[in-house]
Amino acid sequence: MTKYRLFLLAVFVVAWTAAALSPTYRASWLLENLYIFALVPVIILVGYYFKLSNFSYTLITIFMLLHIAGAHYTYSEVPFGFTLQDWFNASRNIYDRLVHFSFGFLLAYPLREVFMRLSQTKGFWAYYFPFDLTLALSAVYEITEWALVRVTDPATGLAFLGVQGDVWDAQKDMLMAVTGAIVAMLVTFLINW
Repeated sequence: MTKYRLFLLAVFVVAWTAAALSPTYRASWLLENLYIFALVPVIILVGYYFKLSNFSYTLITIFMLLHIAGAHYTYSEVPFGFTLQDWFNASRNIYDRLVHFSFGFLLAYPLREVFMRLSQTKGFWAYYFPFDLTLALSAVYEITEWALVRVTDPATGLAFLGVQGDVWDAQKDMLMAVTGAIVAMLVTFLINW
């Protein structure tokens, strides 16, 4: 592992540890971190055999840091989300929307890098597949979120779900993720062009 990747891992571990010390709702924090517990070791282990660029690891780390903040406060109570709510004159804390947009915006490029290396994908498909997978992963997340809420106690489920009274929350979250992926792929295309 390079010094830069060790630095990113150290930043992540410090931020995660600080966020784990006294989260707003411990049970919701634990649910939010199930993906972290599963994916971070996979990213580290796979990284020994299949190395991504430092840029991709940086994007992944930024996304994880955004997620850690959401898990610490619960997404509906992140202080910066209230600032965004004021800026955009929204009816709710929109930190959740920011993180879903960031999911697409920050992770589409690493997904593109994987596709290009594994399948030698080029041209249109090198931009389409990351968009497509981002939408699919976003849907899987929303379905998993719903399934977890069904098996937890109602207070924990409500804090974890964070719909804030919006019956279309899952659909809007997926729209934000796919919008982020479209923007990322357009920027990537323009830079490559």
